[in-house]
Amino acid sequence: MALHFANGIPPRLLMWQRVREYAVPPSMIGTATARRAVGDWAGACAAARIDVDLDLRAVRDRHGTDVATRLRADLRRLAPDLLRWHLPRTAPDGRLRPGLTLCLARYGSARTALDLVVRTPPSWADAGQRLSLALWEGPGHDTPEPPPLSPHPHPRPGPHPHPHPDRRFRLDLHRHLWDARRSGELAWRCGAEGAPRSRTLSSAPPEGPLDEAATDTESLWAAATWAAEAELLLRAEGRPRGAFTVRLGARRRAVLELVAPDDSHAPTLRPVREALPPQEVAALPMLPEAAARVLPDLELLRAGLVAADRLHPLVAAALAAYVPAPSAGPAPEPGDPHRVVCRGEVHRIALRDGVLTAVDHDPDQLRREELLVALGGPALPCLRAIDTVHRDPEALPAVRERLGHGDVVGALAVVEGLLGPNAVLRDGPLRRELESAAARRVDHGLFRAGMAPVPGAGRTNAARRQRPGRATPAYPSSKGSSRARPRTGQYR
Repeated sequence: MALHFANGIPPRLLMWQRVREYAVPPSMIGTATARRAVGDWAGACAAARIDVDLDLRAVRDRHGTDVATRLRADLRRLAPDLLRWHLPRTAPDGRLRPGLTLCLARYGSARTALDLVVRTPPSWADAGQRLSLALWEGPGHDTPEPPPLSPHPHPRPGPHPHPHPDRRFRLDLHRHLWDARRSGELAWRCGAEGAPRSRTLSSAPPEGPLDEAATDTESLWAAATWAAEAELLLRAEGRPRGAFTVRLGARRRAVLELVAPDDSHAPTLRPVREALPPQEVAALPMLPEAAARVLPDLELLRAGLVAADRLHPLVAAALAAYVPAPSAGPAPEPGDPHRVVCRGEVHRIALRDGVLTAVDHDPDQLRREELLVALGGPALPCLRAIDTVHRDPEALPAVRERLGHGDVVGALAVVEGLLGPNAVLRDGPLRRELESAAARRVDHGLFRAGMAPVPGAGRTNAARRQRPGRATPAYPSSKGSSRARPRTGQYR
């Protein structure tokens, strides 16, 4: 049974509903899956819009055959479309969290860190929502003139704002979020009701800190699995037991301690007995975000906002058996041509020869009417309807969502379905959205080429102010000149 919300659907669920519909389109999933099935991991990454910034030969020459073999095995197991599906996103538009480096796997030792990471571009270069896959070398790899690990060392990818892996969003402890062979673990790792759990993931919810910190958002927290996830976290850090933190907000941390009588009992949590100084709290291991919060897909399924067959196939296969799917609604009827009342009659507007046209008007009559409109005369209702579809169609929000998530192919398919593949797009909001998306892709290209080391270096200030969604002043800024001015408000 689907959940019912007293005050309407929470905004975060509405955001995730849009993300699941537009962010990872079925065409991307199908292409990436087909290429991964034949062993083409690089082709699967290309289908999922992930740039590969590593070279297996260079890794073998520098770090040895063992590391290269383990890396190659992980790349063959990588489902890049599943990785994109589970990456953290920001409200309210649901785009990828910018400027982030996430660890997928670790190959180094206690002295030398060597991680397989995926990176998101900074916000000013996030057009296309592309990702990059690379190896991150921590302290200890200071050999003189090391061989490049990227297949394209010249030019090298642009500087990343946060190149170090973020411990809050580490995925090396959650391989089921990107490893195709372990995706079946999703149900019991996320605490799906009725899913079988192993002994190490049998846990009790914490008491105290969560009850005090969480108010209206406690449904966001997967508190029932914190103890088991903390055991995995501390074991990876070389600590069988001890304290760790859970990030509850921008300035809120819950400091908990993992305890257990012996190895044959399930781990439990308790608050630390004495308050720790901020320096010690910052040094404690942090529970990753994927373990601290409830899986969005689980919330959407329970709320009835998405059907299991609309999820990623690997996610649906893991969750469909434990969460009841909402009842299917009536099948959508095939779309009929637009119908317009024109001169007392109902006329049809449909695609003919790849162009949206008024079917019930003679071509010669349409040419005369278009000439009359060009001279300032009134337009036929059919021509006004066609012009509205060109400039501001009903599907414009769907086109914007697809463009925002980088699905240019899907957005163009929607436009061609509306106007036809041979149509000439007219001025209006639709054309501006497409032009803005194309212009912003230049910023990402400059970032990848290392030609724009500072935000917006590839564009003028005026061009940046004209982007949709940014405040545009009514007059040019008076600080555009480099000449010094007195602080009296007088201008030269």
